Amino acid sequence: MMPFNLREEFTTDKYVADRFMRLPTGNNVQAEYIWIDGTGEHIRSKTRTLDFEIKSPDDLPIWNFDGSSTGQAYGADSDVFLKPVAIFNDPFRLGKNKLVMCETLDNKMQPNGTNHRHRCLETMESAKNEHPWFGMEQEYTLLDVDGHPFGWPKNGFPGPQGPYYCGVGSSKVYGRDIVESHYRACLYAGIQISGTNAEVMPGQWEFQVGPCEGIKMGDQLWVARFLLHRVAEEFGVIATLDPKPIQGDWNGAGCHTNVSTEKMRNKGGYSEILSAIDKLSKCHHEHIAYYDPTGGKDNERRLTGHHETASIDQFSYGVAHRGSSIRIPRQTEVDGYGYFEDRRPSSNCDPYLVTAAIVRTICLNDRKLSRTYVPSDIDKLRKMLEKTQTDSTGFTAPAGGFRVPSAK
Repeated sequence: MMPFNLREEFTTDKYVADRFMRLPTGNNVQAEYIWIDGTGEHIRSKTRTLDFEIKSPDDLPIWNFDGSSTGQAYGADSDVFLKPVAIFNDPFRLGKNKLVMCETLDNKMQPNGTNHRHRCLETMESAKNEHPWFGMEQEYTLLDVDGHPFGWPKNGFPGPQGPYYCGVGSSKVYGRDIVESHYRACLYAGIQISGTNAEVMPGQWEFQVGPCEGIKMGDQLWVARFLLHRVAEEFGVIATLDPKPIQGDWNGAGCHTNVSTEKMRNKGGYSEILSAIDKLSKCHHEHIAYYDPTGGKDNERRLTGHHETASIDQFSYGVAHRGSSIRIPRQTEVDGYGYFEDRRPSSNCDPYLVTAAIVRTICLNDRKLSRTYVPSDIDKLRKMLEKTQTDSTGFTAPAGGFRVPSAK
């Protein structure tokens, strides 16, 4: 019997589809409206036809969708409005067609409960004189349509981690065609994608977006995620943003967030970086609550103190230390200015929430964030932390400086 391949079972004929995609459409333009659904991590989209060329989000009409089917409204009052806020070139339909990032509004044209962009924009406007820049490192894992990690043996596991990070060769990386296609799609769309690489776990990859200033970070990362899912769809695979897709001795997936203000980027900025880290140390549990869609529950599976993470229950920072909450790049220490990396955000975080929380803390000196992380099993976490600190391998401070701020 021939081996059964689910991807072949559900694939369509791209050659036939291409014949229709080449047909002229006259003066019509297709606009793909994109929004975040009620989960806070998944993306929805739908298309409408327009008879004019789109130059700006303001050119586009407000639209609506059935919020009762996306976890954003009830059936008795189900219409949720879509307000266009950013446009990008469409790498699938080409031509004058556009991708449209949208905010969601309720029946009074106010931000829907899951619309975190609106508050993020207000925050960025308040801090615009600080010129906050962000670069976000989006990790993700490729899965076959049956949910099995792409490229892994169906009845076993690949070799242990080690040769896969930035690997080259068919025994070390899986799915490079998908990654390269996504990279080009982002460039065509106008996303400020700055790079990509294979990650530590086989079948896991990362792309970086930025530097972007203010609200543009969230807009661009969400559309880059949309493109990732659509490109993966073309190849018949799944791209998951789950922060710990495989249990056991495998790395999780994060969305490390690189941060700087104008003062940090100028000579003498190192003191500004240390000041920002001190502010973050005083709001650790509040930030954890903003760094995944479940208030920290997803990150409990990832931030264990192992696999290049810090413990979720303890704030730390260090130079070039990937086992800390905040990493200061070695080059930043050498130059005396630059940026720092917050390693706590999960792969499925909302970049609007993450960047807004960071700016409110380090630029606006806001220590009254409305969310806080409450461990689901404090005893389990305490034991995990104790085990991390007494690990037989020796968890000691490197020469570059690994620091745990004292409680204040």
